[in-house]
Amino acid sequence: MEAVNFMEANIEPLKEILKNCTLCPRRCRVDRTRREKGFCGLDDRLRVDRALAHHGEEPPLSGSRGAGTIFFSSCNLRCSYCQNHQISHRAGGGLLDAEGLVRIMLRLQEEGCHNIEAVTPTPQIPGIAAAVSLARRSGLRLPFVFNCGGYEDPDVLRLIEGLVDVYLPDFKYGDDRVAGSFSGIGDYSSRAAAAIEEMVRQAGGGLDLEEGIAIRGVIVRHLILPGHVENSLAALERLRAIAPRTLPLSLMSQYSPIPPVKDHPLIGRRITKEEYERVVNFALDLGFEELFVQEVDDRALSPDFTKDDPFDW
Repeated sequence: MEAVNFMEANIEPLKEILKNCTLCPRRCRVDRTRREKGFCGLDDRLRVDRALAHHGEEPPLSGSRGAGTIFFSSCNLRCSYCQNHQISHRAGGGLLDAEGLVRIMLRLQEEGCHNIEAVTPTPQIPGIAAAVSLARRSGLRLPFVFNCGGYEDPDVLRLIEGLVDVYLPDFKYGDDRVAGSFSGIGDYSSRAAAAIEEMVRQAGGGLDLEEGIAIRGVIVRHLILPGHVENSLAALERLRAIAPRTLPLSLMSQYSPIPPVKDHPLIGRRITKEEYERVVNFALDLGFEELFVQEVDDRALSPDFTKDDPFDW
């Protein structure tokens, strides 16, 4: 599939959405340009918590010099177990204009990062799209990675076609009862499946590499929750129904209970090796050809965003 150039004319329609916000399936319909706030708690201004070279992503993203990761504040989900809860559960961080975000992107490029990775970008897509377009005109040459929770609107994704080089969505739930319990939404699996279909249409069902680094494609992540293997199996089955075998799948064993759920009877622990192996084997049985896998151990791997380096374990 050939790359498509982003239509900068789409930036204005994206900004218009903020006046009656339907950027994500929650469709809050508040006027964020008038400082009204919906579920995410954000208005129309950019908020960023942290930007750094991140060495803990999948190898085609982190490479040897790190992904140029920009952690945007808040999220359109509020997963009770979120590993980034310190920044995703609130609209904190620092305010930026487009030029300020461009400076961050160019700094990460100068530091040698392999890409620019936007984490939880969904509520801030209009400002991010404007900044990436400006950065490219100002010398940004790196691939742009869209790291999201999967709860996306395909119509909005179509407006950013060509802006994103690599999509990195979660596919969290195959069982919407589990989605309702932990993320408060009852339509996650169908929404995420439709979004991933659109991502695959735009970027392809594989991964294009240059010297081992991803320059185009889609990687789907699935975080395995302790005590919920059946949800994982259902998620993989749903994903296989709408995606090619070549779609790279990242099966994540790193779940660590954060303080609000540490006493939960099921998710108050790390996953076991048996749980993880069952999910990996099921993915192989379904025919997925490219898996990123992790070790299973007892380490607590949640980042701490009170530190200068949140991933200094």
